[in-house]
Amino acid sequence: MTIATIVYLGCWALFAWIGDSWWQMLMAVVLAVVFTQLGFLAHDLGHRQVFRTRRPSDIAGLIIGNFGVGLGWGWWNTKHNKHHANPNHEDHDPDVSPAVIVWSQEQARRVTGLPRFIAKYQAFWFFPLLTLEAWHLHVASVKALFEPTAKRRWLELGLLVTHFALYLGLVFTILPFGKALLFLAIHQGLFGVYLGCTFAPNHKGMPVLTKEDKLDFLRKQVLTSRNVRGNLFTDVALGQLNYQIEHHLFPHMPAPNLRKAQPIVERYCQEIGVDYLQTGLIESYGQALKHLHEVGEPLR
Repeated sequence: MTIATIVYLGCWALFAWIGDSWWQMLMAVVLAVVFTQLGFLAHDLGHRQVFRTRRPSDIAGLIIGNFGVGLGWGWWNTKHNKHHANPNHEDHDPDVSPAVIVWSQEQARRVTGLPRFIAKYQAFWFFPLLTLEAWHLHVASVKALFEPTAKRRWLELGLLVTHFALYLGLVFTILPFGKALLFLAIHQGLFGVYLGCTFAPNHKGMPVLTKEDKLDFLRKQVLTSRNVRGNLFTDVALGQLNYQIEHHLFPHMPAPNLRKAQPIVERYCQEIGVDYLQTGLIESYGQALKHLHEVGEPLR
């Protein structure tokens, strides 16, 4: 967390020092990576992996999430906890609700309008659409604070407004209007793509559950998740979410320990006859895109 904070502040100091230059487009790429890495930290804080008690987790999560990267801590936690409780479940997992992308052929048959048009060839649309993911998360974070169930409404809203005021103020003060817009497009676009590329291998292309499926906790978590094998670079690049099966079985386990749990969980699943899927990174994207293309088949 200390390293991430120093890098984050250092990048903005370098941004101010570079000034009006096309080199700022490279800074947009670097900041997209830094924002995503901070997102991983917020994710771990949300699972209570870092601190022993709730209060410091919430304080750090609000600072990193709302103030640091402009994503609503409370809204995301609520949404993510629902996902963990019922991963890849059509009725209960908000991550597979049919918005723009659909996740099952039954959903494809029901959608109308723009989602129906996109669903026909959504495997080709998937990565281009990820360029809008960060914007979607920003908007959803603000909208959620105006729901009747919102907690810490004014604190979270104040931190979000402060983030965007400082972020946009700095960008448009340092850069001319045209360059500023291009910087925002590159930064937020790549931020969304990077986030999507870390989430897509985890569950996309795995079985989508319905109310007809009755699975125990272990099978519900393992059969809907996919691990991505790799090395230290893969672990850092994916925020250690490449150990998705272990993370879903033990969401409070600190992320650095997931790699130690992985061979134990894999052996146990083999002993009891539960399918345990682990692939390479590129292969995981291939499986996810193949699934998305098959889902759109009824509309083609």
